[in-house]
Amino acid sequence: MARRRDEVPEEEDQEMEEELVTLQFDEPLSWRAGKPIATGELLRRLEKLSKELVDMDQETVDKDSLTHVAKELASPNLLAHREAGVKAFTAACLVDILKLCAPEAPFTPKQLKEIFSLFVKTILPALWDPSNAYNTQHKYVLTSLAEVKSILLINEVTNAEELLLHLFSSFFDGISGSSKAASGEQVAKDVEFHMTDILVTLVEESPSLPPPVLDVIMAQFLRAAPPGGRKEKADANGKQTTLLPKEEPEAYVMAKTVCNSCPEKMARYVGQYFSEVIMDVSGNSGHVNGHRDDNDSDDDDGTTGPSDSEFKELRKAHQLLRELWRAAPTVLPNVIPQVDAELSADNIQLRLLATETLGDMIAGIGAAGPPPSPELDPAAYPPLKLSDEIPDHPAMSILTTPISPLSFTQTHSQAFHNFVGRKNDKSPLIRTAWTTAVGYIVSTSAGGIGLSREDESAFVNGLRDKLNDNDEKVRLAAVKAIETFSFRDIVTKLAAVGGVNKEGSVLFTLADRCRDKRPSIRVEAMALLGKLWAVGSGELAAGQESVISALAGIPSRIFNTFYANDPELNVLLERVVFECLIPLSFPPPPKAKGSKPSNGNSQSQPAVDPGYDQDRIRAERILLLVRDLDNNARRAFNALQARQPQFSKVFENLVRQCDAFNGGNPEGNADRINQNLKKTIQYLCQFLPDAVKVEADLHNFANWHDRRCYQLIRFVVSAESDFKTMHRAVKEFVKRIQGSPKPHMLETLLPLIYRSAYIVLNKSHLSTYMDCSKSDKDGLGAAAQEITTEISQNNPDLFKTHVGQLCKDLVDGAPTADKPNEAAMVETLRACSSYSKKYPKELPDDRKFTQALIGYSLHGEPAKAAKYAVNVMMARKDDKSMVSATDLLQRILKGWNYESPHFLTKLAAISQLELLASKVTADANEKINETTLEVVLFKVRTDAKESDPEWVADSELDEEGQVKCWALKLVINRLRGMQDLEEAKELAKPVFKLLRNILKQSGELCKIKDTPKYHKARLRLLAGQLFLKLCTLKHFEEIFSHSDYNQLAFLTQDPTAMVRRLFVEKLQKYLVQNKLRPRFYTMIFLTAFEPDVSFKNQVETWIRSRARFFRDAKQNVMEATMGRLISLLAHHPDYSTEVDDLIDHARYLLYYISNVTTEANFGMIFKYAERVKQTRDGITPAESERLYVVSDLAQNLLRRWQEKRNWIFQAYAGKVGLPMGLYTALPSHDVAQEIAAKQYLPEGLESQLDDLLRSVDKKKKRRTADERAEGQPAQKKVRTTVPKASTKVKTPKAAKASKRPAVKPMKTSSRSKKASSSSPAQDSADRRRSGRSKKNSSYIERDSSEDDEDMLEGVAEWDYYDDDGNRMREDDADSSELSEPEDDPAPADEKDEVEAEAEVEAEAEAPEERESELSDVEEDEEEEAPAPPASPPKSNGRKRRAATSPPKAKTLPSRPAVKPSAAKGKSSAASKAKTKPPPKARAASTRSTRSRRAALEDQDEDGNSE
Repeated sequence: MARRRDEVPEEEDQEMEEELVTLQFDEPLSWRAGKPIATGELLRRLEKLSKELVDMDQETVDKDSLTHVAKELASPNLLAHREAGVKAFTAACLVDILKLCAPEAPFTPKQLKEIFSLFVKTILPALWDPSNAYNTQHKYVLTSLAEVKSILLINEVTNAEELLLHLFSSFFDGISGSSKAASGEQVAKDVEFHMTDILVTLVEESPSLPPPVLDVIMAQFLRAAPPGGRKEKADANGKQTTLLPKEEPEAYVMAKTVCNSCPEKMARYVGQYFSEVIMDVSGNSGHVNGHRDDNDSDDDDGTTGPSDSEFKELRKAHQLLRELWRAAPTVLPNVIPQVDAELSADNIQLRLLATETLGDMIAGIGAAGPPPSPELDPAAYPPLKLSDEIPDHPAMSILTTPISPLSFTQTHSQAFHNFVGRKNDKSPLIRTAWTTAVGYIVSTSAGGIGLSREDESAFVNGLRDKLNDNDEKVRLAAVKAIETFSFRDIVTKLAAVGGVNKEGSVLFTLADRCRDKRPSIRVEAMALLGKLWAVGSGELAAGQESVISALAGIPSRIFNTFYANDPELNVLLERVVFECLIPLSFPPPPKAKGSKPSNGNSQSQPAVDPGYDQDRIRAERILLLVRDLDNNARRAFNALQARQPQFSKVFENLVRQCDAFNGGNPEGNADRINQNLKKTIQYLCQFLPDAVKVEADLHNFANWHDRRCYQLIRFVVSAESDFKTMHRAVKEFVKRIQGSPKPHMLETLLPLIYRSAYIVLNKSHLSTYMDCSKSDKDGLGAAAQEITTEISQNNPDLFKTHVGQLCKDLVDGAPTADKPNEAAMVETLRACSSYSKKYPKELPDDRKFTQALIGYSLHGEPAKAAKYAVNVMMARKDDKSMVSATDLLQRILKGWNYESPHFLTKLAAISQLELLASKVTADANEKINETTLEVVLFKVRTDAKESDPEWVADSELDEEGQVKCWALKLVINRLRGMQDLEEAKELAKPVFKLLRNILKQSGELCKIKDTPKYHKARLRLLAGQLFLKLCTLKHFEEIFSHSDYNQLAFLTQDPTAMVRRLFVEKLQKYLVQNKLRPRFYTMIFLTAFEPDVSFKNQVETWIRSRARFFRDAKQNVMEATMGRLISLLAHHPDYSTEVDDLIDHARYLLYYISNVTTEANFGMIFKYAERVKQTRDGITPAESERLYVVSDLAQNLLRRWQEKRNWIFQAYAGKVGLPMGLYTALPSHDVAQEIAAKQYLPEGLESQLDDLLRSVDKKKKRRTADERAEGQPAQKKVRTTVPKASTKVKTPKAAKASKRPAVKPMKTSSRSKKASSSSPAQDSADRRRSGRSKKNSSYIERDSSEDDEDMLEGVAEWDYYDDDGNRMREDDADSSELSEPEDDPAPADEKDEVEAEAEVEAEAEAPEERESELSDVEEDEEEEAPAPPASPPKSNGRKRRAATSPPKAKTLPSRPAVKPSAAKGKSSAASKAKTKPPPKARAASTRSTRSRRAALEDQDEDGNSE
């Protein structure tokens, strides 16, 4: 200090000396040994000294006067005094001495070390107790050290590292672990501030930082990790993060401040710190310094990777890196390149760790792990809105909140680019980690810092691509990655370029995963989609465009999985529907006003209004769901609802059986009870996956014998239970099962509960459905009408509580001559019509109601209203109804002519009266016939134009077209309503002639004027459908000739697409409902040239499904069709012996072979084809050679198909028969031998057949490759790898076909005078080919989604019974001595189960009918025609396949080529040899003749009177 004074001028020096303040304190502070100063006195002196020192100023103090005091203060007597107060005041005085004497401390190095030891080890740690008596002195010491920076003197102390380590450790540990004293008093914030300031000063001003100190600083960032270490992302569901603090730990904040205050120095220290860990460990893995190519990686970990202990340290270091990026990214510029180098390591674990780390850093995720996934509560009400603020998750913590202070993409662009390249890493582990990371990066907007539009788009596209990855772990990670997005982010980010309906979008690809071959992926994807739609339902209902575009298609994609016909997928579908789309808990019970909404999404959401109606809210959610369904999904939805009543009966029957079983101690006939229970359980096993487990669970349930559960099930399956009762019963049932000795039973019982319960079609919702159907609230009217129609068809019991209101509405809305009825009344009438069939006496019969029905019959609009009104009126079938019918008929006929008002409505009413009250109309039939035929059908009032369309929609069809359709129905209904069968047969002849003429003349009935094309199309369609309807009645089917059959079959090739489609769908419906005999299956195979690819694909799926069903039922229906198909093709108008024409016929046969033939039934089908050459044509014997040509063609194709598939030919040992009407016996054995020896195929045909089959194989190969790429389910792969019929090949023949004139047999018969003036009928050859000239008209291969187009097609069959109730033989009744029937009836005691199954599945199998009163023969709402007495049919004796048997490739429908034959080496010569190999042992054929007895009274209630 003397030197400093010497530097100033002399005068100034003298002036300063005069102003220096000298320390006045002169009392001793030290003592000799044995004579200590009393503690109290010592404290007084120290306090006095402290006060004087505090008032001194460094610039004016006489530092020499401090020397003596400084020496005494540094004595061991004071520094090591046992009294804390002495140490506190001593420390306070010492920091003042250091301040006043700065920058030179008046202490020796030894004293300085003891002084700082006192500060670091005693004084500063005492600050953690704010209640300490000397806390003021402690804080004074801290403040002085921080402000004066005298703490830097610690660096001059010998072995300062130890003190520094102690200082840093005590500060961090104290501020975090002992932040509160025993009294609970919080440490002051200024203490924390000054401590931080000290640490920053030490780091900034010190020449170096000891590594142990740096370790302590780095360790503070790991305080963010949850207890027990960082959880895996897969487990980050928010449950564990509730243990994390809501604020950052104080020590963490302190370390973060230190790093951010000294970025340059800390960057150097941190870089060295991580180099020691990362480079040392990863250096063993190779390739760390060079960027490896994407294709260099493989799945081999290598042998030079880090050890377990090394890898543990490395993982810890990377965990620290994540948190450092969140807290202080500026200290990492030297570390990121090292992590980037790890991306190129050969060792997979190192690459994986680097990928995870960089992904988390970009997303701003730290050591605490990712944020909890947003809650998507499908049962929340009010539903979420896009404008709502996103709430904090209950488990959210500041430590799990993604934060990225800097943009990683800009600050470390090379590392970012290399990270993006890991998308295509060969290791699925790396791709999985990359996919998970991308989900968080996009959902968090890169930690809140934001992504460029290009980067976000690249990541979103990468996420989409990973949904299609060939590794299941990657696909699952992609689905789970989407779960990390909030509802708003999914709509605004993932659906920005397209929603679930736009192919190539993320959501579209996510919906594809609903059919993934891995169950875990299917479950996650479908549940996520269901929750998304449920959460967005509020915005969907409100018409929010972006949400509609993104999510409206979700229900359709979910319900379309029903067509996969996979039991596991069906169970998942039902769980998603009733737990996500419309969960049973939706909406939650009402809450008091002001309470927080159940979804917790917004404090500003309105409180629940007083009119909170749970049933209404739930019903509107269901209607919204139905409104969003496409046609196929709507069919699936309706099929699920249609089977519910039958499942409820079966489940209730199980409860009865379990009750009788009495827990294994049955009372009464134990064998019978045990057998009944076993059969019921086995029946249910067919509908659930893992039949063994299902059977075991149901037996356990029966043995448990919980009567309360039995009662709960009865509540659930009862139509009388309202929704609340049903829901409470389900909840209690689930709790009881979970608390049972075997809670795993719930996995089986819950799907049965969902299938059996009245969830959608519940009586609590019916009033809302009816109100919406009238008011069309929020555009839900159409959906409400559809559901009401479903209820009226399948659950008319639900109307019991509402039928009074329905009837009152009908009376109030009854039309008059001047006042029309409301459109909604038609659905009300329809509901009453359905209800009246089951409960005819529960409807009112007072005069007011009857007059209202008469009003609808006279003036109702549309005409269907009259039909339904007559149904209700005639439901009682008593004298009063007959009187009402007579009154109605008289009113109609009074002044009845074409120009009279409401002629169409009155015609519809008479049509229904003819069916239901034929005695009433008998006297007026002459007038009715004259009007119907002469005035309506045989006259044309609308001029035909060349510009007329081929087809118009129902809503656009003019009145004349509607009148003609109702007139034709009237003619048929009169026939069906006749009681006398013989009289009906006689009357049927002219009716059949009328229908036949309509088909032959292409819909033309007028001889003097052309009929418009769209009228003719309607009449052709209706004639075909009515022919089918008549053939459902045995006495009419008997007189349906083979020529009429052929004429009708050609309607499947009508030039009008809608005629073909609607006719085929009606045919399919009748066949599935077992109303037509097996010979009608033959017509379906004429769709081989259907130009509408999607419709043709549906038909093919239906054929395969039916073929599979009949194979499982051990019935040879589809195999026997070969004999009929050969006859039909031989009489086809396009038949010719020209090679090109025969190739066309080969396509028909190949269409049949590809969809029906398997290795197991190949021998039988071949025998049917071979058997034809042992007969003569029964229709036109002179043209029998046609049969032989087609027979040879079929045999040739079958042989080639067998060789292509490498099947072993097993000659069928049984006998096969051919229908007598189609075939007759040959006159002699010599003729038979001559025919058998002759080959009828022309030369040059075989080479073209080879080309035809090769084209099929090419398409098969392309298809299987596509499916492997798409990752379709394995089971579906097996089905889709088998080729279908050949694609239509472009050959010169196509041009030839278009020029060839019509074949004579199909030319229209010569007409009278109008032939030249009328528009010419289409060339018949062109008509048969429908679309054969179109490029897309042939056997185009489909992807798996199209292959699964239809649901459960084909589950039932029709059987006839004799008077004793015995099942009669099953094949056509016209089988002659050429047939060799064998019978295999089922036991009578199987009746209930089999019939229940038929009812359940038939609903799911019939293709959806287009709802039209004109284009269709209406099946759903008509009354049965009175039928002669007949005994009710007994069990149809069907045998079902066991659900436990795994699918075999060779038995899949139409997919026989999957099984690689063991006989691949078999030569083609051997396969063609005449000597057949020994036949396989086969069960006796179940093909049998059927009785012609009709079970009229067993007609389906919705299928008899359209």
